[in-house]
Amino acid sequence: MPVFRPSPPVTIEPLDKKRHDRASFDCGVPALNTYLQRQAAQDVEKHAAVVYVAATVTRFITGYYTLSQFGIDFVHLPDDLARRLSRYPVVPATLLGRLAVASAWQGQKMGETLLLDALRRALSQSAHIASTGVVVDAKDERSAAFYRRYGFTPILATNHRLFLHISTIQQLF
Repeated sequence: MPVFRPSPPVTIEPLDKKRHDRASFDCGVPALNTYLQRQAAQDVEKHAAVVYVAATVTRFITGYYTLSQFGIDFVHLPDDLARRLSRYPVVPATLLGRLAVASAWQGQKMGETLLLDALRRALSQSAHIASTGVVVDAKDERSAAFYRRYGFTPILATNHRLFLHISTIQQLF
């Protein structure tokens, strides 16, 4: 019979390059590992993205995601979505740029935890800085399927750029 070993608690907080152990992060996707290890702190310093990490009390990073402002060209939106939005040339949104879970934490709902935290933050900020919803560029079909389970719908010509309207996010919370 398997022994139940509870996972240590994690907190989701902004990346602190001096406190969080970025070097040991491994999600199985080299590009996502490299981003956190080499680029994320620079993006934070340059205000290109805010990086949030899920970290244990020992500062081990179990997962991360990035948020930034984004604009969607109105003409690229599907008609059903465009009807719900103001007709500005560029529609404001929040970009969920990256989301990754450490290999040891995959299959434990850490991806869902990170996504819901990102959506909660996007919703909160939309009261202060306009955002019609959250955009994500899924890296592959498996990732796109993950986001579609939470109500994201494809925009543009690709099925990997997805959008979740702010009213749908409000209903989640």
